Amino acid sequence: MGTKIKRFFKKIRIKRTTVLVLVFVFMSATLVRQLFELQIIQGEAYISKFESRTTKKRVIKSTRGNIYDRNGEELATNVLAYSVTFEDNGTYDSTREKNLTLNGIAYKVLKILESNGDSISTGFHIVLDESGNYAFDVDEGFTLNRFRADIYGEPLIDNLTKKQKNATADQMIEFMSGKEGFSIVLYGDNAYTKEELTSHGLPESLSKQDILELSKIRYALSTNSFKKYMAVTIASNISEKSVAAIRENQPELQGIDIVEDSVRKYIDDASMGPILGYTGQASSEELEELRQKNPDYSNDAIIGKSGIEKYMETSLQGTDGEETVTVDNLGKVLKIDDSTRVEPVAGNDTYLTIDSSWQSAIYQILKQRVAGILLSKIEASKTYDFSVNDAAQIKIPIYDVYNALIANSVIDINKFSDANASDTEKKLYAKFQQKQQQVFDTITNRLTAENPPAVKDEDDQIQEYLTYICDDLLRDTLGIISKNAIDTSDSTYQKWTTDKDISLKDYLTYAASQNWIDISKFSTEGDYLDSDEVYQALTDYLIDYLKKDTNFSKLLYKYMLQEDTISGSEICLVLYEQGVLSKDDGSYEALASGSMTAYDFMINKIYTLEIEPAQLALEPCSASAVITDVKTGDVLACVSYPGYDNNRLVNNMDTDYYAKLSTDKSSPFFNKATQQTAAPGSTFKILSTIAGMSEGVIDDGTYINCTGSFDLVTPPINCWNKQGHGEIEIREAIEQSCNYYFNMVGFKLGQDADGNFSENRSLSVLQKYASEIGLDKKTGIEITESAPHVSDSYAVPSYIGQGTNAYTTSQLARYATAIATSGNVYDLTLLDRQTDSKGNTLKKYEPDIINTVDVSQNVWDDIHDGMYRVVQTHRQFDGLGVDVAGKTGTAEKLPRGNGKYLVSFIGFAPVDDPALVIYVVVDEPNVEDQASSTYAQYIAQGILSEALPYLNVQPDEAEDGEVPTTELWDIFKGISDSATGSAADGQKEAISDENVPSPPEDDSEDEDTEDNNDMQSDGLTNEEAGLE
Repeated sequence: MGTKIKRFFKKIRIKRTTVLVLVFVFMSATLVRQLFELQIIQGEAYISKFESRTTKKRVIKSTRGNIYDRNGEELATNVLAYSVTFEDNGTYDSTREKNLTLNGIAYKVLKILESNGDSISTGFHIVLDESGNYAFDVDEGFTLNRFRADIYGEPLIDNLTKKQKNATADQMIEFMSGKEGFSIVLYGDNAYTKEELTSHGLPESLSKQDILELSKIRYALSTNSFKKYMAVTIASNISEKSVAAIRENQPELQGIDIVEDSVRKYIDDASMGPILGYTGQASSEELEELRQKNPDYSNDAIIGKSGIEKYMETSLQGTDGEETVTVDNLGKVLKIDDSTRVEPVAGNDTYLTIDSSWQSAIYQILKQRVAGILLSKIEASKTYDFSVNDAAQIKIPIYDVYNALIANSVIDINKFSDANASDTEKKLYAKFQQKQQQVFDTITNRLTAENPPAVKDEDDQIQEYLTYICDDLLRDTLGIISKNAIDTSDSTYQKWTTDKDISLKDYLTYAASQNWIDISKFSTEGDYLDSDEVYQALTDYLIDYLKKDTNFSKLLYKYMLQEDTISGSEICLVLYEQGVLSKDDGSYEALASGSMTAYDFMINKIYTLEIEPAQLALEPCSASAVITDVKTGDVLACVSYPGYDNNRLVNNMDTDYYAKLSTDKSSPFFNKATQQTAAPGSTFKILSTIAGMSEGVIDDGTYINCTGSFDLVTPPINCWNKQGHGEIEIREAIEQSCNYYFNMVGFKLGQDADGNFSENRSLSVLQKYASEIGLDKKTGIEITESAPHVSDSYAVPSYIGQGTNAYTTSQLARYATAIATSGNVYDLTLLDRQTDSKGNTLKKYEPDIINTVDVSQNVWDDIHDGMYRVVQTHRQFDGLGVDVAGKTGTAEKLPRGNGKYLVSFIGFAPVDDPALVIYVVVDEPNVEDQASSTYAQYIAQGILSEALPYLNVQPDEAEDGEVPTTELWDIFKGISDSATGSAADGQKEAISDENVPSPPEDDSEDEDTEDNNDMQSDGLTNEEAGLE
């Protein structure tokens, strides 16, 4: 019985094991089936679903604060726009696959944007220049070195190797586009296959522009490589067509998104450009500095680059908001978590002291009057002898005007060779090619011949070519001749720099032997070349470079004009072919048919301001004016002509326009009102009066006999009135602007008790009172301002505004304000107040009185009376309806002896209770004598006529029943109607006198004052020029 029981239990145990095994097998099969289902059957779907959902924080951009003028007129505001962002959110099997993918996406977006007239907008310092070469858009210095460090992935500039620090634009593009960078273009064994390129939407070859644009995009994307899921903005303010096209193609554009944004919009007024500045994408060094004040600046932050935009950056910027979103792998938002949303805070608004209507009106007056002065200088000739001693008699040959259209890039000569060039452009280019070959043959001969002639023995044309090659190109532009390596005391160097008594070949050969040549700039084999091989490599490089050098080509066109190979009429016609002028303006047909000469055409276009003085960059081409409110110290206008259109520099920067401004010979980026320093000339005699009367060397009863030449110093200093003014006292000295009188003041201030003169003693007194009146420091104005310089040598000439005195228009406007207020020295400001976006005032700006000049009132009375007399002797100010006090000035620019002058006028009104101060400067109007400061008075008259409404004063009618005008001189009206030439070319008639406007009879009477203008010339009298 027991045995049976044992057997029974044994059977049960077997069955239990079997059950367990069966259960285990069943469960395993089920698990395997589930794993098969998950990993094999539905694996891709689950992976896709997992990868497509990413939670991230999304930035909500704040809007930048607005900028208004003193009357609440909008100067800078924001408009709704769309931007393109790029985010690297992919997964890749290899670096090669990553680069192909990102380059393909970038290329597709690039072509969509370009097809709709949009462009990439990123902070990048490499451009294609006029010659189609890669070039930097900034000069050598910190900004460029910081850019190099960013490209080469170095946190510090000091970490750059020598080769990296000297890298050219070409070398940097080669690095970025090659295998060490973003693999945009690969060669040899690494080259992409046709299949790889096709599968990623890339062409088999890329243009230089394409490579540049792709490098921009990849560089921008790389700045966020440490935050892979943070998008960067690669294009701003794109068109609706681009928005639609990108959205339509979004499945192929992984990581690309369209976001709502705001873009900056400025008042359409070139006069406000230098004040407001513009915004742009922050560079790495700018971000580093700004993050010290606010760590929340993003890598693609748009910041103020210049002007008020830059000065008020942290106030205008605002604070970005954020929210948490869930997105798929294409960047499409699947869900927004509203509970995480932090609203953005708009930037604060800024109100300026500037009256924008004044600013604009004064800008137009400066432009008009400078054009008038320029017109009075142009004559119908080919050349002019600029070696004449009297700068006042200098004329501008009409051929220089034609050439200026090319020299200052009003006309783009690179378009002459385009496939779609006009017939006129093609003819010009064919002639250019012939000239170019002739010149290259000559240059090659001078570089390679056995015994080429010394440069001084060449004709003027060849001399200019060879000097350009050596000095402008090899030394200043390319840096191939290293300035730092040159021994300036070397006799061979002296031969080249002084009288060119050496050939270019001999000089360059010698420079190579002395290691003055930086071989790395043009050859990678520099360490292995001897001096002869270096010279040979240099000549080969040079000829090659000149073929693409636009500036050298401009020189060739200059001499083609002089040789009559091309005509002024052809050049003027190109203005229409390239869209500078409209063919509907009524002059095109007349010019093309020859019924209007090129001379008459240009005179007419300058008169109507269709061609502006700044475009030609002939002298004069610039001017400045600053107006202050005497009661408050507010700056009501701060005008620099020429200005610029800052709307073309923001958002999608017009890089061609930026490049044009950067190279423009009239220097529109250089604020003539706050950055250009110059000697003040006779306007400085007011300070000399203060010093002399305060120190007791003169009083209002002191008479000094002006003999016409002050000979107590060597060399003697001539008074402008060489016959002498005779016995005069201080008010007459101010009125007559007598150099002798104020030379004597400076001399007396340098004498000790025994009558011994000390240069240092005289200068120390001058510097003391210059400091008292604020001329030794900046004004406090909130835009870039150059530092002033109080004269520290040539003591006696310094008292008539020469010496080494150098001040900006803004600094002399503060000086003028102190004179008008009898001693109050303000810290000037452009800022009125700051408010939040709701209009609540956060801060009020008040100009501070930083000093009051401690001078007795009778001194101020004498000064004001003398200045009042100055204005009373000039008809320019007749009929203004208010008494004006002023002082004129003419001064030679530094360095002395260069024949370049500025003329100025300082004034205030009304005399009995000053409300406004004006300081006007005209740069290089081709004058020498002080009488020529009449030009500045003429401009001041126009400005004051515009300013009268601010004083609630209506101008009186002049004796002839006409209110003083601010228009151009009537002599130039209707010039196009007076053209009588009929030859097909019309060029040769322009040289004859019969086509030059004849001057009406001049019945004006000369007055024996400082401002008599004895610069009368063929074609214009003083009266016709508006100078009386």
